[in-house]
Amino acid sequence: MTYFRKEIEQMAGYAPGEQPQGGKFIKLNTNENPYPPSPRVFEAIRQHLEGDILRKYPEPLGDRFRQAASSVLNIDPDSILIGNGSDDILTILTRAFVPETGLIVSPTPSYLLYSTLAELQNARFQAVPFTDDWRLPTNWPFPDADLTFLANPNSPSGTIITLPDIRKLASALKKPLIFDEAYVDFADTSAIELVGTVPNVIVTRSLSKYYALAGIRFGFACADPAIIAQLNKVKDSYNCDALSLAAATAAILDQEYYADLRSKILATRG
Repeated sequence: MTYFRKEIEQMAGYAPGEQPQGGKFIKLNTNENPYPPSPRVFEAIRQHLEGDILRKYPEPLGDRFRQAASSVLNIDPDSILIGNGSDDILTILTRAFVPETGLIVSPTPSYLLYSTLAELQNARFQAVPFTDDWRLPTNWPFPDADLTFLANPNSPSGTIITLPDIRKLASALKKPLIFDEAYVDFADTSAIELVGTVPNVIVTRSLSKYYALAGIRFGFACADPAIIAQLNKVKDSYNCDALSLAAATAAILDQEYYADLRSKILATRG
């Protein structure tokens, strides 16, 4: 006897990369930052370990983080949705927009989680190969897709789609276009300026790479405030704990520290 949906039994599930916990490794599979996070992060966590912070529920919407991110990104705080890593954000988006037997589209090769999310939703997944020179697939777009994922910059190719092409793609789609910008801090182009002006554009960000907080688990999405208000209905009530919120807020406010790290990584990544 089984109690699981047949889709769950039949799927392989997403397999995270190997994470050795002892010794010293130069490990490339998860693109972790080789440098430590801002000293302000450690201080913020220390402060939150004192008093009665941990016995209380955290801010459900992460208001202090949203205010901090708003000041850095120059967007409305109500345009920001917090998540337990950007994977949590991608899950929320899939649950909110994709009906059972719906359609998710993404270029390939790219982030394998997109297809896993489709399987969990019992939705169809269409992977479309990039061109040989890593441009958008020639048979794009799929106007009726319930959700279109585009990692930009893309992993594993390290390539990026320019803003004119982004605008063209967004205008051809009837439903949300998700820009997964986990690596955008190492690039010169971002779709963040389209948030609020192109209604179907949603940008997701991670603090795991640039901000060196992969162990904290924090990410966020940026979209029109009306979209964020609906997405807040879908997320778990307290999907980010007090320590991750404190760390994320301290990190995003220390832009001077991370600008120095960025220059070091750009100089040595080749």
